[in-house]
Amino acid sequence: MFSKWQWLLTQLGRKLWLRSALFALLAVFTALIAIPVELFIKEPFPFSIGAESVGQILNILASSMLAVTTFSLSVMVSAYTAASSSATPRATKLVRQDSTTQNVLATFIGSFLFSLVGIIALSTDLYGDNGRLILFAVTVGVVVIIVVTMLRWIEHLSMLGRLGETTNRVEEAASRAIQQRIDYPCLGARRLDWDNLPDYFDNQIYPEQTGYVQHIDISKLNHYGEQYEAEISVLTEPGQFIHPAEAIASFEGELSEEVENAIRSAFTVGNERSFDQDPRFGLSVLAEIASRALSPAVNDPGTAIDIISRAVRLLLPWREHVRIEDDDEKIVYPQVRISEIQLDGLFEDVFLPIARDGAGLIEIQVRLQKTLLALKRLCPECFAEQAQLHSEMAYQRAEHALNLDADKQRLKQLVDKIQEK
Repeated sequence: MFSKWQWLLTQLGRKLWLRSALFALLAVFTALIAIPVELFIKEPFPFSIGAESVGQILNILASSMLAVTTFSLSVMVSAYTAASSSATPRATKLVRQDSTTQNVLATFIGSFLFSLVGIIALSTDLYGDNGRLILFAVTVGVVVIIVVTMLRWIEHLSMLGRLGETTNRVEEAASRAIQQRIDYPCLGARRLDWDNLPDYFDNQIYPEQTGYVQHIDISKLNHYGEQYEAEISVLTEPGQFIHPAEAIASFEGELSEEVENAIRSAFTVGNERSFDQDPRFGLSVLAEIASRALSPAVNDPGTAIDIISRAVRLLLPWREHVRIEDDDEKIVYPQVRISEIQLDGLFEDVFLPIARDGAGLIEIQVRLQKTLLALKRLCPECFAEQAQLHSEMAYQRAEHALNLDADKQRLKQLVDKIQEK
């Protein structure tokens, strides 16, 4: 559970330009380090390297790294386009945050700058005999790094932007968010019961922005709760669309402009949803991938079946989810209340679009019913109610879309198994 500043730093660390800038600074420092190091070496080395020898190597590196960087950027843009067209535009955010791609591009840019700075320093005679030898040794090290990076890049290119790899990234992001909600059902706060609202529920705070809640800093809200000796109830959740007419929090104490601004500062609002605190977003993106695969233009039911299988892996850990009480040891921020993620929302996000768009495909309907049956059998007390509900809704859609009575009968047999008490 990150604070707002930790979350912002995490988002900043995922930016390509930051990693490239850090590698560039390191490259400049590495190219110039031979100058001060040479001052501490009193005796000359047994052998020396001519400026022309080092300069030729640096010239080759500079020209080749510039070309390789340009090529890699074009490949990266093509991968983003492929991920957007084959999967969903919502998944390109995860592709852009790929650490291997960012490290490769940063290494190429850093190597180019290293070569450029080295050439400039050589041409101005900043290096002595010892300095040129040190620069040569560092250059050999840079060449080794480039070779290793290129080998990794060649392997990585075979997967970058592919549908399977993009789907894997979405699944991993959704899995992390779901696991966080299992470990801390209310993000470390107390549970807000919508059937038993607190007395101060009408003492509400409204946002000044319109957009999606990307992050809620529960620790900051808890700090303000302790500071004002009051409880704060969060009336929204990460991923929800908010606007100035919809309250985001209730405050137990007396409201003032200072209090309202303080509480608003704990909410990060943006134009897009974020995967970090929002498990439903990951499931929705997976359902979008399946819906695109089921469209007449794509006609790829195999991908939709794969998504249904992934949904089982994602939902299965929910068996460990426990409803917390006010004295639960998982409560880290006792001054804050927030509602739990409900299982019905998770089922709706991933199964409802697939059942709708695959209503006329028997293979999709059979796999969907088998999946719901598996979830029910794996944990009846947890999944039975939602499995039965979505099984019946999917069958009603399929009954209107399927033409063959044999298909309907086959499907009905699976539905009857799910509906058994």
